[in-house]
Amino acid sequence: MRGGFQLVDHNLRVAMRFFGEATGGGIVREAEGLEIVYSGLDYGVFNMALLARPVVSERDLAAILATAGGFYHDRRSRWSFWLCEDLLDPGARRYSREIFNDAGMRSISHAPGMLAPALLPPARLLPEIECRAVADPESRAAFGGLTVSCFEIPLTVARAVYEPESAWLGAYRGYVGLVKGAAVSIVALVRAGGALGVYSLGTVPTHRHKGYGEALLRAAIIQERTALGTNASEEPLVLESTEAGYRLYRRLGFRDVTNFTVYLTR
Repeated sequence: MRGGFQLVDHNLRVAMRFFGEATGGGIVREAEGLEIVYSGLDYGVFNMALLARPVVSERDLAAILATAGGFYHDRRSRWSFWLCEDLLDPGARRYSREIFNDAGMRSISHAPGMLAPALLPPARLLPEIECRAVADPESRAAFGGLTVSCFEIPLTVARAVYEPESAWLGAYRGYVGLVKGAAVSIVALVRAGGALGVYSLGTVPTHRHKGYGEALLRAAIIQERTALGTNASEEPLVLESTEAGYRLYRRLGFRDVTNFTVYLTR
């Protein structure tokens, strides 16, 4: 099995392709040491670039960044760069913030890349939740709607990305958590690179801090692994944590193995 940061990075790159394939107007492309994922929408966080190989120098990083910048300049789109810091050589890492600043990009988040061989048992009694796979117009609309309330994604962007049926035909598999028939939580799972990735875990504000997110995550993992077969339980879990979710993930058994800095054009 590859090192922890490599598992996290590879799974993330596969997961992010969802946004380049979801709308029907996007692009997924590898070029000059990077992977470009363009959603086709005027929304910088869903127009991405990610490293596709290690960076060997400051000049190498600047050249990769220039290639990505040229792609998005031609499309007049704001965009973001998801930087796995363990792919940088020491010099490039030391001056990475300066290099991105010179390219007109600012840091908007630092997301620990985390790995767990398996989830630890629950530390408390979890509430009941119905776990429903995204598989029809109703569940697609519910998933998109909850991204608006959970992550403040604009409604028009959420509908364009999450509601098309074609968006859900790849590796990105969504689940909606229902309580008394109402959608309260979402999570997406991506199996890639020898790991199961956890993405977009969120709960509406009125139901937070009650255990619904953890309950849905556990139920979704069981559904996903049951569909694949018994040996699936041997694969590790990976994710990129938000500040809000970090304590939960630590409690579930995740540990830091790398760090991602996300930069956005000014």
